[in-house]
Amino acid sequence: MKREQYFAQRGMRDRMVSIKDVAALAGVSDRTVSRVVNGEALIRPKTKKKVQKAIETLGYVPNQAARLMRTSRSNVLGLITDVVATTPFSTDIVRGIQDALDDTSYTLLTVNTSADPAKEHRAWQIFREHGIGGVFYVTMFHRDVPPETEFPNTPTVLVNCSAPDQDLPSIVPDDYQGGLNSVRHLVEQGHRKIGYVVLNELILAADLRGRAFVDGLAAAGIDVRKEWIVPGRVGAIFADKLVAFENARRILDNPDRPTAIVCGNDEIALQVYCAATDLGLRVPDDVSIIGFDDFQVITTGITPALTTMALPYRGMGALAVRMLLDIIAGRPPEKMHVEYSCELVVRNSVSPPRLPGARSAISI
Repeated sequence: MKREQYFAQRGMRDRMVSIKDVAALAGVSDRTVSRVVNGEALIRPKTKKKVQKAIETLGYVPNQAARLMRTSRSNVLGLITDVVATTPFSTDIVRGIQDALDDTSYTLLTVNTSADPAKEHRAWQIFREHGIGGVFYVTMFHRDVPPETEFPNTPTVLVNCSAPDQDLPSIVPDDYQGGLNSVRHLVEQGHRKIGYVVLNELILAADLRGRAFVDGLAAAGIDVRKEWIVPGRVGAIFADKLVAFENARRILDNPDRPTAIVCGNDEIALQVYCAATDLGLRVPDDVSIIGFDDFQVITTGITPALTTMALPYRGMGALAVRMLLDIIAGRPPEKMHVEYSCELVVRNSVSPPRLPGARSAISI
């Protein structure tokens, strides 16, 4: 397509070509075009070639003065969150970032958007106006950001989220492998009757951990009992409600019941503890329970202490700092998308299943 054809198809008169024109012709975002123009090293060769072809076709000439202004960065880094800063254990991401910045010349400016797109737009505007050196884009839930999300031409690392449609580095927890490891731990303890109380199905982690549960049982040659897979939270995100207690109680109040239950997170595990206790069952003698997150207000605050998969939030925050500082220095990260391992934390809520007919001791 020639320059004249491009404008003719859009019913526009020939004019000075903008970065938006190049982005539209190449089928990429404005930011991707800017990164190609600025010679950044994080662009996939195929994408770079499309952008360069569009630039050549349209005769685009970058505004060098504006480019110099954009690349004049300060020693302040920005951190945009949705509601992570008000979530007790999720603040470990922010702590990990802050700790890793202690020995650098950078300071951190944090903006909590409360998941409001208008507030997020304003945060980016403030960062641009102040020449922020780079940005950590952090979410409370592990999720994919919407395709329409725009990231300005500022070095950015996504934490606890990813943008599949954009060339942006991201760090997320390996929820799938963590789910496999939780099932494997129960199987290694001898369990073959395993139930699952699920996270809110609207959350990406619920899908990843749920698939891992099914795959983990299949790998061990164990049939999935669909009646033992029940919801733990339901409803719209940020407005959902716990239903773990009643659902766990239902599958446990049966002679043919699971000897172990995998829980979508530690909050759900606490509800499963309560359901077991309400039925006169003991953890782990009558039912073993394993959580996810390692929210220590729960995991070490209940008896017996909860075995769980720890979300690596501090490590993710520290890695995000290393990645962002490398990008600012012109060094591409070794990997554009990192799935950070979740560690199994063994405590006292899991034990081998009791033999049929055995009775657990009752303390008074």
